Amino acid sequence: MRKALASRWGRRGLAVLAGSVPALAFPAPSLWWLAYGALVPWMLLARSARSGREAAVMGWLGGTGFMLALHHWLVPSLHVFILLIAALIGLLWAPWGWLVRRMLRGTPGPGRIAGAVAVVPSGWLLVELIRSWEYLGGPWGLYGATQWQVGPALRLASVGGVWLVSFLLVAVNTALVVAVAGGLGAAGAARAPRARAAACAAAAVVLGATTVGTAAVSAWAPRPERTGGTRVALVQIGLTDSPSERFDRGERLTRELAGQDPDLVVWGESSVGYDLGARPDLVKRLSALASRTGASILVNVDSRRADAPGIYKSSVLVGPHGPVGQRYDKMRLVPFGEYIPARSMLGWATSVGRAAGEDRRRGTEPVMMRADGVRFGPLICFETAFPDMSRHLASEGARLLVAQSATSSFQESWAPQQHASLAALRAAESGRPMVHATLTGVSAVHDAEGEPVGKRLGTDASAATVADVPLASGTTLYVRFGDWPVRTALTVLVAFGALEGARALRARRAREAVTLPAPARR
Repeated sequence: MRKALASRWGRRGLAVLAGSVPALAFPAPSLWWLAYGALVPWMLLARSARSGREAAVMGWLGGTGFMLALHHWLVPSLHVFILLIAALIGLLWAPWGWLVRRMLRGTPGPGRIAGAVAVVPSGWLLVELIRSWEYLGGPWGLYGATQWQVGPALRLASVGGVWLVSFLLVAVNTALVVAVAGGLGAAGAARAPRARAAACAAAAVVLGATTVGTAAVSAWAPRPERTGGTRVALVQIGLTDSPSERFDRGERLTRELAGQDPDLVVWGESSVGYDLGARPDLVKRLSALASRTGASILVNVDSRRADAPGIYKSSVLVGPHGPVGQRYDKMRLVPFGEYIPARSMLGWATSVGRAAGEDRRRGTEPVMMRADGVRFGPLICFETAFPDMSRHLASEGARLLVAQSATSSFQESWAPQQHASLAALRAAESGRPMVHATLTGVSAVHDAEGEPVGKRLGTDASAATVADVPLASGTTLYVRFGDWPVRTALTVLVAFGALEGARALRARRAREAVTLPAPARR
């Protein structure tokens, strides 16, 4: 009994470790190739669980390990609270662990393998969909995001978004589990060699079909048509001690752009710590900079406003004659960082970490701006993690996506690299180039296919750089059809649930028929 208990808890500990392995495929390690097999150890543990309940526990513990590893850089802000959050969100993987065991246990035949390659990735997508709700932390760390620098994967993203990339990655991992489990079974026992050989062959067929299909889609998917270009300057102010020093340094770096002919100058998130409506002197200084550089300046204001209650984070475009057009107020806020969900119950988080002392206020709608004739859509920090926001801006006619962000609290962690990588995915999905300008962190520009453009500024930089950004026209399939991989996955799971229900009903009727008493003879 004691030995069995130790074995059970040993496996559970391994599940936490196995779940953490996929985090290495994300930046900063960026071992993108690992994503094609990183789920295999976790799935093997769930597959070999003694019961469906134990497989669900394996799914939960693996999900907890995944969330902890992926978000370890939040420890300075959340402290021990991150353990609770990871464990709660990790519960979303419990049904997926059960699903892995249901589809892959034993030696599955070709039919069950084909079903597993559709059902298991669909279950994973459902988990990603639920945890993408902004109040659960948003779509940070979606599995497909590991492929942000892989050309064919970015082409897939233009067809089905990051969701399609996640689906195919999990499908490949599923096929590998079949092959590995079949090989281990063949080495450990001589039973059913034909079945094991068939399973390995089916897995090979799946892997080959996935590779060929990915190559075909990458070659077939329509590419954005380049139509003109624009020059965008990124001003990365860097770490400073006060809002006034921050503004002064941004002003100094922007002056250096004179003569470089930018069409738009972008400062990072929270680059202005004062309400511009109450500081005409700062508006005058920004307008003078716009005149000097010949370009409008997009700043980001993080302050209490005189014309509205509370603190907002807002993108404000300033030209030679003052603010231009409508300001954009951030709509999706960072849980705990910018507000505390259910503050009346969870407000104690401020006493154990750097959680928000006061909730920021939300904007109500996206805004389109224009600089030198080019329409662009602004996004602020956390919002670049949401595929639907950039897709909406592209569908509304934006020719350029501009994100302002800051990772001041996480400079030495993986967070800046993870955040900057999202620009490549959003650009590929929308078919529009994207500028990611940071106050601190990593600043980068990607063209309409997700490829890097110009100079990348690292976390230690306090500098300004100008990028020649090629513009594009046309509409990607993802912008046109939206989250169709998610809808397909939900359809697959509904069909699977219906088949499981029908199978359970037949089994119950069969049991009832066996237990019915035989009719008495006269």
